[in-house]
Amino acid sequence: MLHRRSSPLSRRALLVLSVACVPALPAAQPAHAQATPGQAAPTRASTAHHGASRRPAASPAPAAEQIMTTARRTRSEQSVGHLEMQRILPGINPVKALEILPGVVFENADPWGNNEQNSSLFIHGFNQNQLGFTLDGVPLGDQAYGNFNGLSPQRAAISENIAAANVSTGAGALGTASTSNLGGTLEFLTQDPSRRAGGQLAQTFGSWSTFRTFARIDTGDFGNGNSAYVSWARQDARAWDFAGHQGGNQVNAKFVHQSDNDRITGFFDWSDKVEPNEDGIVEPNGGSLYVRPFMYPNLQEAVSYYDNSPAYKAAGLNYRNYYSDAQREDFLSYVKWSHDFSASLHWDNLFYYHHDLGEGVVAGPITAAGLPTLFSAYFPTYSASQLSQVFGGSGMATRTTEYWDNRGGLTSTLRYQRGHHHIELGGWYERNNNTQARRWYPFDINNPTTPYERQQGALIDQYTNYFYTNTWTTHLQDSWQISPHVTLNAGFKSELVYTNGILPVAGLPGSLSPRTAATVPGGTIAATRPFLPAFGALWNLTPHEQWFANIQENMRAFQATGYGNATPWGVTSQQAFEDFKNHGEPETAWTYETGLRTNRPVDLGPLTHISGQLEYYHVHFSNRLLAVSSSPNLASIVGSATILTNVGSVSTDGMDLSFTAQFGPHFSFYNALSYNKSVYNDNYANGTTVVHTAGRNVAGVPDWTEKFVASANWGDVSAQFIGDVIGKRYATYTNDLSAGAYALFSLNAGYMIHFIPHVRGLKVQGNITNLTGTRGWSTLNISNASGQYTAFPIAPRMYFLTLSANF
Repeated sequence: MLHRRSSPLSRRALLVLSVACVPALPAAQPAHAQATPGQAAPTRASTAHHGASRRPAASPAPAAEQIMTTARRTRSEQSVGHLEMQRILPGINPVKALEILPGVVFENADPWGNNEQNSSLFIHGFNQNQLGFTLDGVPLGDQAYGNFNGLSPQRAAISENIAAANVSTGAGALGTASTSNLGGTLEFLTQDPSRRAGGQLAQTFGSWSTFRTFARIDTGDFGNGNSAYVSWARQDARAWDFAGHQGGNQVNAKFVHQSDNDRITGFFDWSDKVEPNEDGIVEPNGGSLYVRPFMYPNLQEAVSYYDNSPAYKAAGLNYRNYYSDAQREDFLSYVKWSHDFSASLHWDNLFYYHHDLGEGVVAGPITAAGLPTLFSAYFPTYSASQLSQVFGGSGMATRTTEYWDNRGGLTSTLRYQRGHHHIELGGWYERNNNTQARRWYPFDINNPTTPYERQQGALIDQYTNYFYTNTWTTHLQDSWQISPHVTLNAGFKSELVYTNGILPVAGLPGSLSPRTAATVPGGTIAATRPFLPAFGALWNLTPHEQWFANIQENMRAFQATGYGNATPWGVTSQQAFEDFKNHGEPETAWTYETGLRTNRPVDLGPLTHISGQLEYYHVHFSNRLLAVSSSPNLASIVGSATILTNVGSVSTDGMDLSFTAQFGPHFSFYNALSYNKSVYNDNYANGTTVVHTAGRNVAGVPDWTEKFVASANWGDVSAQFIGDVIGKRYATYTNDLSAGAYALFSLNAGYMIHFIPHVRGLKVQGNITNLTGTRGWSTLNISNASGQYTAFPIAPRMYFLTLSANF
């Protein structure tokens, strides 16, 4: 019900790239109508970072469904709206929906993009751990699969409740609550409650026993400016290459109180999901494997396979585990209060809390590479047969990585307009207490566990890390309207992050890989930059064209994780920790971007409207930190010690071109072409060996991508043909191996049925993903060893049917 509230996108959009009729759009507003290039136009309730309009009624409902909007900023910022997300695939991960935008490369072996273990995102050469993520202004952390400071957007809010997803591909706003955004930022906005009482119900059926249900009840305005909704989603779908079911339950609730000078918003999210994971293929394997399915629930098959069978011995690193899964339970809530002191002074405050209880599980053979050595450290006198009995007589053990995270914080921002200046002063504080533990459990042949339950009764508590992090950021910026058509802005951010990592449980000597490795007591390390500047300019060249430019510096704080990760607390000696504490530097990046935007009607036969953006960007990324594995050829279940290494800098140059051509009221064609050249500038040392990476392309990042959406809308009928072409990607830092280019296509079509009693609208929608059945590699796990990498397969063609009704 997004159309029933005032959308912040409608006020701040310069370009409206539509899938249907583009109405007579207003030309680009003169610069004096925009207080801050980094903010929305100066209504009494600017909501560029908080996703809720302070005034309930401002703009009429749009005449056309939008694929993408382009914001009026000194930087590149583009958005995908609710309707387009749900057309791509109902229930989609909103991050995956953004893959149609220029410069965004998202990979996943799941058609919804939900599986976090095999998820990969690159924007202008930076990966998902180097970007910033927020939901209605709430920080979502750096999206590490090993949870430590946040949660994924699809766990933070139900897909059907997302109003819009915004991407700043170059550099995000200074006020973004993130300490990982070296590159761009991704902002997700939840829908406000409808002002009209009603409900929504949607049911999706499809390939591989897909069954997704979404239900929502809106109270409407129940007096004194109050409205609310509560919603529930449940998804269950069989994984396409093994007998596991992925999904879970999620609940959202939102309350809004609106008065003349105040707006109060409360939001709650509960997410409980279990995802049996795909297993990647260690390449190269001569093309003999495309999938490596788990054997669950065929216990006897697994026991026979691990009992010294020739197949198990021949598989090497591509042996099959019994099962693997990710279990995540999250509670997220926030309260937001915005107050207008006057027409020119506004104050926004946000208080939030997040609790996560997670577990990553692998059940597999106790004879896998490195495990006999590990177990001998804890059971030094046991023979192989005795060790098997200790672990339950199945020949298997269950390894977990367990996460416990409590974090809370607040953001506060003052916005003041005086004359031609729009000044913003803001701050963010967060306290994060997180725990990560590695434990080993028995796998009882008479009482086997499943991927859907938490482990109990650990045999080995291998190591446990506690981390306590205090984050402080402040920002100050001024936007100066120097003429009716030209705006300049300047500001800076201060970022102070202090983390104390301790080790209550250390790994026994000889239990890690290699045997000489150790988990370390750690201590406190600070990542601080008191002055991170930003400068921008915006020039309305004509009523239809606009030039923008932005320069910004950002810093990424150290990850608060332990052994085996790219973090100071993952090194294998206290001396190495102290040396990094005294001499190590956090990663930083300077981003430069400039471009042109256009939005104009034309009269060229069938072509009636054209809009688009051309952008050039350059990035210099310094102090790149790499966890250089000391045992890169061991299977991932063992894990190996890493050496945190500053491997120098990266230079990136690229261009994005996107446009929408409108052909009358019923047809449109959207296209996004991107070129990216990200290059390592330095070699680095792995022990006594020099790894020759200077001049090599950044692994995992394609040079070229091409996306398009061809749309038709005719009354109650709509259809889209979507394409996503990904160029060749290098799979190792030395560029000796690569994954080939591929093209994925999808179709969606829908029909809206009216005049059903008590139903405002019933929509029937069909989707086909991977229309041509393309086979190839989606996510790549980059190896710092030449000669191998791990890859996940592209999901096959799938069919879905969704029935959705509004009441």
